Amino acid sequence: MSLAPRAVLVHRRTEYEELLARHGTHGQAAFFLSSRGRSIDEVARRHDRAQQALREVAAAVPLTWRSTRVERADLDRFLFGPEDVVVVVGQDGLVANTAKYLRGQPVVGIDTDPGRNPGILVRHRSADAAALLGAATAAGGRAEELTMVEAVADDTQRLVALNEVYLGPPGHQTARYRLGPDGEEGPGEAQASSGVLVGTGTGATGWLRSLWLERGSTAALPAPCDPRLLWFVREAWPSPATGTSRVAGELGRGQGLRLTVESDRIVVFGDGMEADALELTWGQSVRLGIAETSLRLVT
Repeated sequence: MSLAPRAVLVHRRTEYEELLARHGTHGQAAFFLSSRGRSIDEVARRHDRAQQALREVAAAVPLTWRSTRVERADLDRFLFGPEDVVVVVGQDGLVANTAKYLRGQPVVGIDTDPGRNPGILVRHRSADAAALLGAATAAGGRAEELTMVEAVADDTQRLVALNEVYLGPPGHQTARYRLGPDGEEGPGEAQASSGVLVGTGTGATGWLRSLWLERGSTAALPAPCDPRLLWFVREAWPSPATGTSRVAGELGRGQGLRLTVESDRIVVFGDGMEADALELTWGQSVRLGIAETSLRLVT
């Protein structure tokens, strides 16, 4: 007997909740901000809008379904099931934070602060939640399959991301490694840089676009559903022992970029989730490419 669908409501602590956690009470938080020429009123209003959206989404879950909530900080410890319908209530970035833990479950993005968020991934309002939950489980329901990027280490560690994967030093040191196409004979080009970024079409609205603009790249940015990635090396340093001939490129389906570590430690993380990173050490290698899984975003 199959399980009833489970609505998983993903949210994150609001700025107001973070202020209360730091200062203890509303009054103390208000005093802290007012002493710096700011008011707590707008922060509290955004908190109220987020809480109201959560209540409306929770009320829209069908009575025959199961439901639960998970906070952003707990995503790496939460077990998503194949029957889940994931409802992200918050900002665009929260969808990306959630995507790396999913394996094809439909995702509904609910914007808690229209006009403040770009609304690229959280495209809907809380009032639409009931119809969207129905569409997420209906046969032939409309959804976009957004391309994701993956990093697979030689010890089988794997990480996927919706926007981008970053590989680099854990602090402000220089990362040393060899870089080249996966499957190429030879060790690849020795490089010293502040890291490598591999991004998707969804990431082309964020960090990837920033690098693309900075370089004046002539490569076309991919669309969110395009099976195509762009990659850039950040601040590659030329020296007698390190080169800069491979600092940007494109990856299609089946193609890969291989990085072999030549420093004490390199971290690999996706979509800004630094607390949930892979750690690689001297001699280890990692392959970057298009992930087999994609994000099913209900439209």
